[in-house]
Amino acid sequence: MELIWDGGYTVGFGNNVKQARKGKGLTLQELSELSGVSRSMLSQIEREEKNPTIQIACQIAEALHLTLSQLLGEQDRQEVILIKKEQRLVYKDEKSGFERHLLSPSFPSKGVEFILNIVPPGKESGVFPPHTSGVKEYMTVAQGKLRVVLGEGNVVHELQAGDSLYFEANLQHQFINIGDQECHYYLVIDSRA
Repeated sequence: MELIWDGGYTVGFGNNVKQARKGKGLTLQELSELSGVSRSMLSQIEREEKNPTIQIACQIAEALHLTLSQLLGEQDRQEVILIKKEQRLVYKDEKSGFERHLLSPSFPSKGVEFILNIVPPGKESGVFPPHTSGVKEYMTVAQGKLRVVLGEGNVVHELQAGDSLYFEANLQHQFINIGDQECHYYLVIDSRA
């Protein structure tokens, strides 16, 4: 996992998880039960000894009622914000090569994130846990081919460059590159209820 901010500064994801957990008065065991991530894995993540996959990072964020961007360290700032390409908050899953580029600031009070996801050929995101009720996701594929699998019933949607999809995100979801080149897709997560 590669967490980059401000041209090379590594963000302390594990420390942010620990602070958020303690701030909510949760024990490691309680967070484990809420997130479905083992207590030992959470402990290793908090001590920055283990890097979670993007799927596990999202499970932790959901359990803490935070966005992944909030746990990655993006905070409220002034109303006019310029984010240069080299200053993007980038999350790279070492296991799959899946990349998540935060293109917008993450405002906890505003609840909207604009993201570019890049999936290598034949790779996938893993299964994301359901978001809280009211969270919506809007996406469009810019390059490649993408299979989106929604819900426990595994409803499949196949998208090509130029195709868009909207869904209520209170169900599990997965993104799979079914093409022979990188798949780039833009995602807007709207957490405003």
